[in-house]
Amino acid sequence: MRTTAKGTSAPTPVPRKNHPHAAGEPEGAAHEAEREAPPETPRARGRSGGESPRYRAPALEKGLDILELLADRPEGLAQSEIARALDRSVGEIFRMLACLVERGYLTIQRPSDRYVLSLKLFELAHRHAPLQHLIASALPLMRRLADRVHQSCHLAVVESGHGIVVAQVNAPGEIGFAVRTGTLIELLSTASGRVLLAFQPDLERERILTLEPGSRERRDFAARYEELLATIRTRGHEDMESTRIRGVHDLSFPVLDPRGCAVAALTMPFIERLDVEDVSLGAARAALHEAAEKLSEALGGRARDIVKPAKPAPHPAPAAHPHSGTHPERGRGGR
Repeated sequence: MRTTAKGTSAPTPVPRKNHPHAAGEPEGAAHEAEREAPPETPRARGRSGGESPRYRAPALEKGLDILELLADRPEGLAQSEIARALDRSVGEIFRMLACLVERGYLTIQRPSDRYVLSLKLFELAHRHAPLQHLIASALPLMRRLADRVHQSCHLAVVESGHGIVVAQVNAPGEIGFAVRTGTLIELLSTASGRVLLAFQPDLERERILTLEPGSRERRDFAARYEELLATIRTRGHEDMESTRIRGVHDLSFPVLDPRGCAVAALTMPFIERLDVEDVSLGAARAALHEAAEKLSEALGGRARDIVKPAKPAPHPAPAAHPHSGTHPERGRGGR
């Protein structure tokens, strides 16, 4: 109840559900509580960089904080652990956890009662139209490429300061090497990551490298790679021995948008068969370039933006394996 100017009592106006303003209330009064900032958590301070956002949605921020926290904890966390990590009380997060479970974003592991992320966010990400268009355009080209050169290939994009594999096609036959869809990759030490960085404007590359903890160290580290990235831009692709698996030679070409910037990297982890005569590294490189060029054009990339690969410098051919049809391209790398 509230008291009127004449001292009589009148019912307090109650806003109607899904209606922003109750009758007789000043515009915006119904949302006053939503604009009140909750206690600033360490996680919120890290995102805002010390500046308060123009608008606050405390309930939404609470739910996003929970999702982002659990994304870093694949083993899951108990309710009390989540509250402690977010500097909130159990009472503050209880209903939000129940809502996220009911909507399918979280599941509860029994009997430990730990909350873990479901696959719903992954499913939603794959409904995203630009990503779906990229994958739908890429997969037919990737399948033809794999059949043509008998090698696997994958497509990677930049996401939150890392690369992530969003599509992958296996090599035909009983033997092959592949990188799984969903794999996170380092940007500075992999062929895909270097291509994704090399074909970005300077400011965008700087932004990408600030998206993860330790960004200052990463930027200092990246500065030492500027010459390498410039070489990749001039050459039009990356061509290197794998930094993780011995015997794998990574080839990667950019998929370019109309501005000539990389929206993805099409990559082939090339392995050489010792028991059969197969497609050479040079032929695989040319086929991969052709596929990346076609995918760029399908996304609106202009032909003049698509850099042709420079011919690799000649290398002495290694001795052939005594029991195989080894081709002379084996062993090239580091370019």
